[in-house]
Amino acid sequence: MGDTLEFNEIYQEVKGSWNDGRLRFSKQNVVYKNNKTGKVDSIPAAELSQAQWRRVCLGHGIKLGTSSGHVYKYDGFRDTDFEKISEFFKTNYKVELSEKDMCVKGWNWGTAKFSGPLLSFDINDTSAFEIPLSNVSQCATGKNEVTLEFHQNDDTEVSLMEVRFYVPPSQADERQDPVEAFAQNVLSKADVIQATGDAVCIFKELQCLTPRGRYDIRIYPTFLHLHGKTFDYKIPYTTVLRLFLLPHKDQRQMFFVISLDPPIKQGQTRYHFLILLFSKEEDINLTLNMSEEDVERRFEGKLSKNMSGSLYEMVSRVMKALVNRKITVPGNFQGHSGAQCITCSYKASSGLLYPLERGFIYVHKPPVHLRFEEISCVNFARGTTTTRSFDFEIETKQGNQYTFSSIEREEYGKLFDFVNAKKLNIKNRGFKEGMKGNIDEYSDSDEDQHDAYLERMKAEGKIREEGNDSDESDGSGSDESFNPGEEDDDIAEEYDSNASASDSSEEGDDSEDESAKKKKKAKKPKVVRERKERKPRKEKKQKDSGGPKRPMSAYMLWLNSSRERIKAENPGISITEISKKAGEMWRQLGKDEKEEWETKAGEAKRQYDKLKKEYKESGGGASSTPRKESKKSGGKKDEKKRKSAGGDKERDRGGASDSFKSREFIETSEDSSSDSDRKSKAKRKKGADEEEEAAASTPSSSEEDSD
Repeated sequence: MGDTLEFNEIYQEVKGSWNDGRLRFSKQNVVYKNNKTGKVDSIPAAELSQAQWRRVCLGHGIKLGTSSGHVYKYDGFRDTDFEKISEFFKTNYKVELSEKDMCVKGWNWGTAKFSGPLLSFDINDTSAFEIPLSNVSQCATGKNEVTLEFHQNDDTEVSLMEVRFYVPPSQADERQDPVEAFAQNVLSKADVIQATGDAVCIFKELQCLTPRGRYDIRIYPTFLHLHGKTFDYKIPYTTVLRLFLLPHKDQRQMFFVISLDPPIKQGQTRYHFLILLFSKEEDINLTLNMSEEDVERRFEGKLSKNMSGSLYEMVSRVMKALVNRKITVPGNFQGHSGAQCITCSYKASSGLLYPLERGFIYVHKPPVHLRFEEISCVNFARGTTTTRSFDFEIETKQGNQYTFSSIEREEYGKLFDFVNAKKLNIKNRGFKEGMKGNIDEYSDSDEDQHDAYLERMKAEGKIREEGNDSDESDGSGSDESFNPGEEDDDIAEEYDSNASASDSSEEGDDSEDESAKKKKKAKKPKVVRERKERKPRKEKKQKDSGGPKRPMSAYMLWLNSSRERIKAENPGISITEISKKAGEMWRQLGKDEKEEWETKAGEAKRQYDKLKKEYKESGGGASSTPRKESKKSGGKKDEKKRKSAGGDKERDRGGASDSFKSREFIETSEDSSSDSDRKSKAKRKKGADEEEEAAASTPSSSEEDSD
C-alpha cells in the first residue's frame, strides 16, 4: 500500500447542500479540498480519535472525530473502499475504522444526545439523524417544546427551515427545567450571534463599495458588525473565506476585499464580497479594548494594545489576526503602465482586473474571483466596437463564461505572457494535429507556435513608443488587423493557382508605395516598372470557356461533401460561419482522413492534366490569344488613323483661316508650304506602312508563344 490514498468526487454537507471535492489520506494528515470554494480542511493524524464507516444516501461515508471535539463527515465512497481505508487507518493512524448502521425505522420518539458539535437523535442506541449545531441560527423555547431554526443556503433546492422537539417534563430533577437545559446545550454550540461584551476595536465611517455606503465597523471576538445609517450586518468570522489587499491603479488608494461564504443578505440581494476603499494617506492611532495580557495571550504577538499606521494597514492587520487567514496580494504581474491591474469592463461596468498568483479577481461591480484550478480555458478576442481594444474571456469547468472587455491593446503582450506562464489553456491558439481535448495534455503543446496577433501588437506598440507619425501608424495598424486577405488564403488557393504569388506581389507594392511617400520622389519609377511586370499575370487569369475545368483541392472536395452535414448539425448557421466551422473541422481531421481526400484530389488533378493535353493537341486554346492580340493591334491602328484624320481636319481649318491673309504673303509662302506638305505626306505614308508590317507580324509571334 502506498503512502497516500486519494479519492475524487467525495461530498461534504455544508448547510444543507452537497459540495464535491477531493479527499486525501496521508501519513501526516487528512486533507479535503472543496472544489466550489477552494477551502481546505486539514486534520493532523495525531488528533484523530475515532473513525466510523456508515451507509448513507450517497453510497458510504466516513465520520471522523478529533481529540479537540471537532467532527468531519465525508460521503461518496464505494463499498469496495472499506478494506483499503481500514487497513490504511490501522497502519498509519492506529485508529480502527468501525462500521455503524443508521436507524431506518422512521420513529419520531427517541433520545437526544449532545456529543460535541452534533445533536444526535437516537432510537434504541442507534442514530436516526444528526444535526450540526453550527447550522442553527436561532433557538426558541415553549412550554414543553424547543424550536431550532437553521441558516438558509441559496445553493439548495429544498431547505430545512426548522425542527421542533417535544421535551417531556422530568420527575427526577425539579430544580432545572429540561426545556431550558436542552436550549442551553443547543446555544452553547450553535452559530447564534450574540453581541455580548464590548467590541475589541471600532473603525468609524469607513467607505464601503459593496454594500454601498459608509459604515462603522465594530470588531468583536467572534464576528464583525457593520453599522450603517440604513442597514446593519453581522458577519461571523467562520464565514470568511479569503482576504485580499489590492492597490488601486492610481497608486493613491487601496482595496480591502473580504470573501464570504455564505454571503450576507439584504432582501433578495446577496453580497459575496465585502469591499472597503481606503486612502493611503489616511493614518490612525488604534487602541484595543483589551488588557495587554489578554492581547498577548489571545493573539500571540500578532497584535499589540497600542498600534499606529495607515488605516488600511490597521484594518487588514486586525482582520488577519481575528480571522486567522492569510492576506492575498497581487503577484509579479505588471501591466503596460506599470500597475498591477488591468482596466476593463464587465457587464457594462468599468473596473479593475487583478491577475494573482493563483487566480483572477475583478473589482468592483460585481466582484468576481476565479481560481486557476476552476478555469477550463481562456480566450483572447477582438473588441466588438473598436480595434484599439480586445476582450479577455474566461470559461470555467462548470460551463460559466466571464468576458472582460475594452482592454487596451498595449496590455495584450503582458497578459498573454502571464497566462502562458501560468500554463492556462488558451482557447484560440489552435490545436496541433492529433491532439485530444484533454486540458492536461494540450496546455503546453503550443508554446513554440508563432502568434501573429501578438507580434503585430508588439510591433505597433514599438512604433508608437518611437513616436513615428502616430496618426498614420494607428490607421495603418487598424486596417492591417482586419485584412481580409489573411483570412481567405485557403479559398484563394483553391481557385487561383498563382494566388499566393499575386497576394505577395500586391503586399509588396503596397509596402513600397508607403515607403515611397516617405522617401524621395526619385524612387517612383521603380514602382511603375514593377507594375508593368505584372502584365503576364493578367494573361494567366484568362479562362478558356471550351477547355477542361480546373480540379478542386482536397479541402474543397471534403467541404462539398460535408456542407449539408454542417448545416444539419448547426441549424440557422450563416454562410460565413459555415466556412469558419469547416476550417476548424478540417484542421482537426487526422492524417488518415485527410489522405483519403488528398488521394481524390490527386486523381482529379491527373484527369485534368490528361484532358488538358488532349484539348491542346486538338488545337483548342490557340486561336483565342491571336484574336485578342489582333484586336489590340487593330485598335491601336484605328486610333492612329483617327488621330491622323483629325490632324488633317485641323490643317484644313488652318488653311481656311489663311485665306484672310494678303495676296503678297500668300505668293511668297506658297513654295515653302508646298514643300512642307510633301514632307508631311511622305512621313504619314511611311508610318502607315510600318504599322501594317507590325500588324501583320504580331499574330505569328503570338502563335509561336502560345505553341
